[in-house]
Amino acid sequence: MAVLKTLLTFMLAGALLGNLATTLAAPHFMEWYNATPLATQTVCNLPQVVRDVTGDLIRAQFIGAGAGAALFLVLGILFVRARARKQRTQPPAAPTPTPA
Repeated sequence: MAVLKTLLTFMLAGALLGNLATTLAAPHFMEWYNATPLATQTVCNLPQVVRDVTGDLIRAQFIGAGAGAALFLVLGILFVRARARKQRTQPPAAPTPTPA
């Protein structure tokens, strides 16, 4: 149960960090992606553009959270395996000397 708790903690941390990174990076990318190439005057359906851009931001946040969770799951597995290997190879404790 402790291993599962550790892996879920790693996944949650990864999802939060992935979401944070996406929240910081996605608006700049979407601004560039949705800009007109020659700064010409355009006529558009603004409510539809707002829905599309908002949907793109939410989709990017889900992708970032999923990628972060997957990456940190792998890191968590490596961490758990290294910790188990370290506990397995520790030398036995020296016996305590008895007073003579």
